[in-house]
Amino acid sequence: MSVLKEFTKGFIKENPTFVLLLGMCPTLGTTTSAINGMSMGLAATVVLICSNAVISLLKNVIPDKVRIPAFIVVIASFVTVVDLVMQAYLPDLYATLGLFIPLIVVNCIILGRAEAFASKNGVLPSIADGCGIGLGFTMSLTILGAIREILGSGSIFNFKVIPEDANGILLFVMPPGAFLALGLMIALVNHIKNRKKAAA
Repeated sequence: MSVLKEFTKGFIKENPTFVLLLGMCPTLGTTTSAINGMSMGLAATVVLICSNAVISLLKNVIPDKVRIPAFIVVIASFVTVVDLVMQAYLPDLYATLGLFIPLIVVNCIILGRAEAFASKNGVLPSIADGCGIGLGFTMSLTILGAIREILGSGSIFNFKVIPEDANGILLFVMPPGAFLALGLMIALVNHIKNRKKAAA
């Protein structure tokens, strides 16, 4: 039950993007399309699961004074693996995401879960936590990317959903559109949470 609870909390209750407001740099920078958002989220999820597992295994070995640098070394190792795999097998996607893949090293979601959860819990709950938080992050980025892509270019996952002659709202494919779409999504999530509280 505990493992299931750790897995599910990242989707709504502790969603990193819409509730905790963490990892805003990749959220705003990579969500110009649904595929970009999903790919960035999945890359971060792989790093999160692997780093949580290793940090949980090493929690009694790493001295307290150097735990943060040690966590960063572990995270950076997995980011390097993801970076090289994407560069080798997904060069077009790698070219689009560019600098944001190496920046996963300093993503506060990953370091935060390492410090707050993986360093204090067992391997299975840590993997479940990484999986839940990571997939919640992926879901958020995909939804945000899909909204921006539909409104900005009239397509989703590169499939046209509005007629060719209809113009999209250029604002949503530009950086200000990321702030606007994210703000609207956060407002919607807060509205739903408040209605649930009022109903209870």
